[in-house]
Amino acid sequence: MSIYLVETTISKEKTISLKDLPFAVGYKVEVLVRRCKHERKNHRRYPLRGQPVRYIKPFDSVAEDEWGILR
Repeated sequence: MSIYLVETTISKEKTISLKDLPFAVGYKVEVLVRRCKHERKNHRRYPLRGQPVRYIKPFDSVAEDEWGILR
């Protein structure tokens, strides 16, 4: 079985066109259409991904005043 993957966009008429397929004339083919996963460019599931991280006093204790034993 040969697999040929092509990415295209749906036209205004809600159709797609495939040209220059690498199969011989008369071959039977199976066509599967699914939406691309990477299509959601505006949807930000992780809004902080890729943002710079800055540590303020990285070696100081965290929530030291919250420990009951130290009071």
